[in-house]
Amino acid sequence: MAIRIKSRHGESVSQMLRRFKKLCEKEGLTKDVKRRQYFEKPSERRRRDARRSVTRTVRPLTDSTRPPRRPPQF
Repeated sequence: MAIRIKSRHGESVSQMLRRFKKLCEKEGLTKDVKRRQYFEKPSERRRRDARRSVTRTVRPLTDSTRPPRRPPQF
């Protein structure tokens, strides 16, 4: 997966670097590099994924069952 940036007419190096960083974030490259920075045991990865799936399923249920907030009456 190669990300190539061609300079546009009159574009500075800092602008090209910003575009490159945005493309890397869009592709998920920076997140992947940070995740692979340290070794993670497969059991830890499964545990983390299981916790993430539980919070994903529980969170929408708690938000929809909560009654709407009323402003304080003075």
